[in-house]
Amino acid sequence: MSALRRKFGDDYQVVTTSSSGSGLQPQGPGQGPQQQLVPKKKRQRFVDKNGRCNVQHGNLGSETSRYLSDLFTTLVDLKWRWNLFIFILTYTVAWLFMASMWWVIAYSRGDLNKAHAGNYTPCVANVYNFPSAFLFFIETEATIGYGYRYITDKCPEGIILFLFQSILGSIVDAFLIGCMFIKMSQPKKRAETLMFSEHAVISMRDGKLTLMFRVGNLRNSHMVSAQIRCKLLKE
Repeated sequence: MSALRRKFGDDYQVVTTSSSGSGLQPQGPGQGPQQQLVPKKKRQRFVDKNGRCNVQHGNLGSETSRYLSDLFTTLVDLKWRWNLFIFILTYTVAWLFMASMWWVIAYSRGDLNKAHAGNYTPCVANVYNFPSAFLFFIETEATIGYGYRYITDKCPEGIILFLFQSILGSIVDAFLIGCMFIKMSQPKKRAETLMFSEHAVISMRDGKLTLMFRVGNLRNSHMVSAQIRCKLLKE
């Protein structure tokens, strides 16, 4: 049995069966029960090796609203693919919205038709279509600096929109960049270099029966103020 386990690994278990009523080939005289390799049934872990508990609460009522009430923590707990998707989607929508606002101002003032007139002062110089309005917004948001396109003092609504854009951009940057920074600084992958003993034992320690297992650190760096929490499931 030990030779079979070394050969096939721990993913299989040896099952001893008899020929009576099992549908197997009949055994000859003097033959003992047959041994059969059966794949082990994959059991879902109650607690992952990184410490995450695989317990989901259902039928709580208004579960979605509870997650949205703490949106920042919800974004931090999401998987990386959803974080990147929300990150890109939020910036894309914000950029298109603000570029549309600059285009609407230029369109309502008639700057799109008079942009090339020499004696006319537009709200934003050299903005004559939506791509040019989008480029002006990117220059303003990314603080690249004004050159060919710049805002003038003949447009009070443009100044108000410029102030709103600066405040909104700061809020979006602080929220999303802070979320990404906290997610990157979480030590979830650090738990992958912690090895636990495959088997736990119960033995006498200080005159009491004690459940014991070993924990090993694969890295050379030390873990300061480390804490271990265990959960015991029994009938």
